[in-house]
Amino acid sequence: MQTPQKIAVIGSGLVGSLLAIYLKRAGHTVHVYDRSQDVRKINFSGRSINLVMSNRGWKALEDIGLDDEIRKIGIPVDKRAIHIPNQDLNYQHYGKDGEAIFSLSRGILNKRMIDLAEEAGAEFFFEQKIWDITLTDATLHIGETERGEWQEVKYDKVIGADGAFSRVRHRMQRQSMFNYSQEFLQLGYKELHIPANEDGTHKLDKNSLHIWPRGEFMLMALANIDGSFTCTLFLPHKGKNSFESINDTKTLESFFAKNFPDTKEVIPDLIEDYFKNPTSFLVTMKCYPWTFEDKIALIGDACHAIVPFYGHGMNAGFEDITVLNEMMTKYGDDWKMIFSEYEKSRKPNADAIAELSYRNFMEMSFKTADEKFLLQKKIEKWFSQKHPNQWLPLYSRVTFSLRPYSEALALGNQQNAIMEEVMQIPKIEEKWNSEEVEDKILELLKK
Repeated sequence: MQTPQKIAVIGSGLVGSLLAIYLKRAGHTVHVYDRSQDVRKINFSGRSINLVMSNRGWKALEDIGLDDEIRKIGIPVDKRAIHIPNQDLNYQHYGKDGEAIFSLSRGILNKRMIDLAEEAGAEFFFEQKIWDITLTDATLHIGETERGEWQEVKYDKVIGADGAFSRVRHRMQRQSMFNYSQEFLQLGYKELHIPANEDGTHKLDKNSLHIWPRGEFMLMALANIDGSFTCTLFLPHKGKNSFESINDTKTLESFFAKNFPDTKEVIPDLIEDYFKNPTSFLVTMKCYPWTFEDKIALIGDACHAIVPFYGHGMNAGFEDITVLNEMMTKYGDDWKMIFSEYEKSRKPNADAIAELSYRNFMEMSFKTADEKFLLQKKIEKWFSQKHPNQWLPLYSRVTFSLRPYSEALALGNQQNAIMEEVMQIPKIEEKWNSEEVEDKILELLKK
């Protein structure tokens, strides 16, 4: 058991709320600050991408006994459903039988996590603007405006869980030897909505991640427990097919009729949603160090914001908490060691999932409709079922295991190099599950 500390968590999002529960369970006084309104009191919609919980996220919840609570508000998703014009729906199953990610509404999950954190004893302070932090003594400077009067509130520790544009990180950036980078994709996103049928059922298969891959852009949809789907339209900001070019009703209707004709009956409020909901940006942010002495730490998107194409922003943030908790258990009251070992453990893995997430956009938007790519995945699944100790597909290693992201990236690169050779075998389409192919993969693995 640690000596009780007074700890401020900045940010009441998913990572901040779960972290607050962990810190309370460890015996600390926990105050959670957020500059925004309490999400439980507002209509949380219009700029969200549904979340998918996988093994890393579930572990953080299971370790603290909250997994059953969260399963109640999610829907298992065991496959992709690929929508190609003039073709039958193509289902691509994830992992082994019974393996599934869980679709969760960000708003519903965030509200539940705050409730659970309050039940655990954390105190929340909403609409509190933190303009600065004194790093050396963990003092918050809070006020209505940046140039107005500030109140000083001192803590033993401050942990920034305040997202990609973190105020805590912004203060840390003003130190020497602090490395920081951000890179925006030329791609943005907009939330759309598929309502439930009149009887409350889903209009599409609820246990699939629906993808309409169109190369430079795509549409995707994930189910909610109320029978609806949250859809996300990913488009370039500028260019021929872009948010800039689709700026009136006629252009929008023509674009959807040409590229997503099967959505006409299921997205009745397309025009209203498109022009009402904001266009959001996608950014990858990296920094280091994540901590300052034994006083300040960053966690989740505040230190490693990633694009959403692997569905691992939340899962990576929850895994941060798992590792931080392990260090707290291991090192007791030595918070300098706790923070140091936490950041050293997580930084390579955060960089790896950032790279994997970017690559997965290329897979989802370009490759899921490519027959050669689908055959490659078919071969990998067949081989891994015959030799489970020799081959775990990259997606399964990232999503259904707890092995480090950095290991997944390295082994994924090796596997892809092997499959590039396998796909060159003459008439591979005819003998994809033959002894010749099996022996070839085994031979390449030995190298």
